[in-house]
Order: sequence, then C-alpha cells, then structure tokens
Amino acid sequence: MRTNRGKKRNSMPTKYSLLLITAGCIVVFITSLTLNLTGGPLHTLAGYIIVPMQSGINAAGQWILDKTNEFRTLSEVLDENEELQAQVDELTDQLNNLALEQYELESLRELLELDEKYPEYEKLAASVVAMDSNNWFDTFTIDRGTSDGVTEGMNVMAGSGLVGIITEAGANYSKVRSIIDDSSSVSAMVVTTGDNFIISGDLEQMSESGVLPFSSLKDDDDEVQVGDAVVTSYISDKYQQGILIGYIASFEDSSNNLTKTGTITPVVDFEHLQMVMVITDVKDTSEMVTSSDTESEDTVSEGTGTSGDSEDSSGDGDGSDTGDSESSAGGANGEE
Repeated sequence: MRTNRGKKRNSMPTKYSLLLITAGCIVVFITSLTLNLTGGPLHTLAGYIIVPMQSGINAAGQWILDKTNEFRTLSEVLDENEELQAQVDELTDQLNNLALEQYELESLRELLELDEKYPEYEKLAASVVAMDSNNWFDTFTIDRGTSDGVTEGMNVMAGSGLVGIITEAGANYSKVRSIIDDSSSVSAMVVTTGDNFIISGDLEQMSESGVLPFSSLKDDDDEVQVGDAVVTSYISDKYQQGILIGYIASFEDSSNNLTKTGTITPVVDFEHLQMVMVITDVKDTSEMVTSSDTESEDTVSEGTGTSGDSEDSSGDGDGSDTGDSESSAGGANGEE
C-alpha cells in the first residue's frame, strides 16, 4: 500500500505533460525562426511536429471560414427569398386585380351589347350586392331602388337575355326573383313557329341538368326543333315581349297528346351574376284589356239588331269570349 502511494505521488499529471510538450514545441518553433535553421536535427524535428500542427490549425481555420461563408450565404439567400416572395405576392395581387378588372369589363361589354340588342327599352345598369346562401342566383338583391326609378314588376336582364323580375323595391335596393326560382313561371314563345307555352322555374333541375322545364306547347304541325330560340311571349302580362330566354333542349308529347312538354337551356349564367340591366318600363297590359273590352262592346251592339242577327251575334259572342278565355288561361294567367 505504501509503495503504490509513492508511485502515485511521483507520477506527473497528464495535463502537465501536455503543457510541457506544447511549451517545448513553441520553444523549438521560435528557435527555428530566430536562428533561421534550415537543416539539421532541429529542422527535421520541427517538420515532424510543427507542420502537422499548422495543417491542423489551417484546416480548423478553413472550416470556420467555410461555415462563416455558408452562414453569410444562407442569410443572403433568405433575405433574397423574402424579397422574391414579396415580388411574387405583389405580382399575384396585380394578376388578381387584372382578372377582376377583366371580368368587370366583360360584364360591362355584355351589358352594352344587351343594351344595343334591345334599343326599344329604357334600361338601367345595376350591381348584384347580395344573394341567397345557395350557389344559384334564384333570388338576389341589386343596388338600385326607387330613388333610381326602379319599381316592382320591372324586368331584369343580363348576359344575353332574361334574368327575372323585380319583386320588391326599396329606396336604394331592389330584390329580384329569377326565372329559375321554383315560384317563377314565364309565358314564352318559340321564335321559329310563334307557338306559346309556359316555362316553370325549377332550381333542382337547373342544378342537376342546367335546364328548365316547359309545358303546354301546342305544336300541331311538329315544326318545333331542338335548338330553336325561345323568347318572352307577347301575351305575357309581366315580361316585355321578345326578350331571349334560351333554346329548346328537349321535348316530347304530353300524356294527353294535345301539347308538348320539354326543357330549355337558359342563355343566362345563373351561377355567376355580377351586373344586370333593369328595364325601367313596366309591361303595359291596358291595350290587351281595352282590346278585349272593345270586342265585347261590338258583340253587344251587334246583338241589338234583328232576332236572327241577334242569335248569330250571340253565337259569335260566345265564341269570342271562349277564345279570349283560352288565350288568357294558356298565357298571361299562367305566369307567376
């Protein structure tokens, strides 16, 4: 036990050994530089000791320099990336604004073409400001009201044709019910044949197939064809005459084999309405009423003649009344 303790006391700690070696290397290095020794054992010893140390120091320094450069390069790249991202965001905003302006210009162009297409009607442009929660513009609100001369019953157009009708007018707003709404019905006419029929609103069918159903088409000569243009009828008591609604998509004979039913494809995009045109004229039905009253008065006056004439007039009067009644039942009265 005593022997081991003696050995432990005489042994030199490792850290002191390293210090001595380092000090010796430094002395040799300084001596070599001072005496300018270019040969001999000392120079050789310096080559074995100093050169590896210098290489290690150089390698460590180069590593630190490379990492510093990499860090600087990474920082520069991050800064440049932020600048580029800012430019991308700015360009994206510009593209979005351009797309929005292009869409607005396209809407205005369509309204201008629509205005030129129906020069006989006074019109007022309006913007859509609200709609129902669904994706279809079956009912919506525009930014024009009674202060702009808009009243209930005025027709609304967009794109290439009929949108619907004003159902409520406030001071600075109006509500529109479009022809695709379930409560809507329109007296229509096939342009090629002049046959009248009723188009009904059906939001579900519009959503599924993009078409609206029609009924009561009397086509005795089978002249109606798929693709024929459909416009508002002259017998309508709510819609101005001749406004394009759409095109015949399909048809078939009704169960009674007297009329035809089918579908039309509307010309208006009821999923994307931004601007519309309001016809500031309300359909005038007084002429239709006056004409009917005149015919009745003529029939009564003819009935004041001879007995034979009276019978003939009575017969004619019944026929006239019946014809008017059928016309009304199949036309204006079918509208909602």
